[in-house]
Amino acid sequence: MKTLVCTIPGELEYKESEMPALKPGHAIIKIKRIGICGTDLHAFEGTQPFFEYPRILGHELSGELIAVDDAFDFEIGEAVTFIPYFYCGKCIACRKGKQNACVNIKVCGVHQHGGMAEYLSVPSYSLIHGEGLSFDELALVEPLAIGAHGVRRAGVMKDEFVLIIGAGPIGLGTIEFARIAGGKVIVLDVNNNRLKFCKEKLHVEYTINALEADVMEQLMKITNASMPTVVIDATGNLNAINNAFQYMAHGARFVLIGLQKGQISFSHPEFHKREATLMSSRNATRKDFEHVISCMKRKEVDPTTYITHRVLFEQVKEEFEGWLNPAKAVIKAMVEMN
Repeated sequence: MKTLVCTIPGELEYKESEMPALKPGHAIIKIKRIGICGTDLHAFEGTQPFFEYPRILGHELSGELIAVDDAFDFEIGEAVTFIPYFYCGKCIACRKGKQNACVNIKVCGVHQHGGMAEYLSVPSYSLIHGEGLSFDELALVEPLAIGAHGVRRAGVMKDEFVLIIGAGPIGLGTIEFARIAGGKVIVLDVNNNRLKFCKEKLHVEYTINALEADVMEQLMKITNASMPTVVIDATGNLNAINNAFQYMAHGARFVLIGLQKGQISFSHPEFHKREATLMSSRNATRKDFEHVISCMKRKEVDPTTYITHRVLFEQVKEEFEGWLNPAKAVIKAMVEMN
């Protein structure tokens, strides 16, 4: 089968590999769609934590189930996606039901080879039924689940102000699920095209360009001087994260979905006087995947509107680097497999 390997930062290479054989407790998926996410782009840049080369990228995936062991309720030929965070089942996190934060986690396309391939073997326990959704929709369940998990971590309540920093694909999912939870969403970004998309497609009432406005002044105005009670970072940008501590209301929760390699720095007295809560949000759980699929089936969210670029698998090597260029205005690139 043909695969696409990120051999070193900045280099992709098509290679021929053996098609996976069915192993006990595993399933084989014929890949149909590959969503390109920030993790893939950062890996290509060489800025992704927990990453080693060479690696086959890709974990936003959907396809056709062609073989399966130990999954009695799945049928050969059905459309599926899967949870791409493979856990050990034995560590402290797994024993506490937090498989998304497993001590020995293997994330597909990060710690082990991913889905930029014609076929992929995955643990049967990770399979998710297609529920009648399209291959495009199924490939977008995972990034939406990341946002849904962050919103669930934040405990977003009806009518509270939720500041979401970063309107990339993960940020967009976070925006959607903060809205579904009843929050009053404020989006902060530096890209006017993405802020326009939030207003026109996601019907976000409040948007702020951090380069063109006094952020503190705008937040004070929007929240009637109270400031947001939930702040969620979906950028993974160190400056954005550090700046965001000042945006919290007293008693606020700050959730980090975005990931970066540096050290966070903030004023302890300013944080302390707010009795603020700081949380990370890693990956997502089956509960989050099910919530996303349920919302998609009810048409509460339509992630196919995020797809701005579409290419065939054979075109990815040529197109990939361009998706890093802000001038391309990429929100979500989708790869189609035959």
